[in-house]
Amino acid sequence: MNQKKNLRFLVEGGIMIALATILSLTKIYEAPFGGSVTAGSMIPIIIIALRWGTLRGLFVGVVYGILQSIIDPYIVHPVQFLLDYPIAFGLLGLAGISKDIRKTDLNKISSGSEYALVIIGVLLGILGRFFGHLLAGVVFFAEYAGDLNPWWYSTLYNGSYLGIEFIISVFIIVLLWRPLKRI
Repeated sequence: MNQKKNLRFLVEGGIMIALATILSLTKIYEAPFGGSVTAGSMIPIIIIALRWGTLRGLFVGVVYGILQSIIDPYIVHPVQFLLDYPIAFGLLGLAGISKDIRKTDLNKISSGSEYALVIIGVLLGILGRFFGHLLAGVVFFAEYAGDLNPWWYSTLYNGSYLGIEFIISVFIIVLLWRPLKRI
């Protein structure tokens, strides 16, 4: 039974990584030094985390981040690579905390509370990604800040596209959540 579950996770994870990659190629807005608003490219990775939990979400996010570094790289230093790709995208798996909480209190959670937990999960995942990019921006891209404090610059730069991605992700995941629960 456990082998079937693991196989199902690997297949589902691979499909979601492929879907996220395809969605990442449809850019609504592209920031000048990396980062973009896409057609919801984080949603498949977040869905994996919401369905399978934090650890498996982190794993799928890291694999997706490495793939993103191959497809659309912006690398200036090995540590920046780690922060901007496997760590930032891996932290999307923090959305799985929602699954971990729902699993422990499954019978006590109302439908409205479940949606709130899903939204909190999406927020945690995207905040995780934001902090990975924030640190990379402060350490490696401070020269672009001009007169601004590098922390403010990196916050504004990364928040500008990830905030929009958050809104897109919440909207679509809330619409899809009821059918996803049945799977």
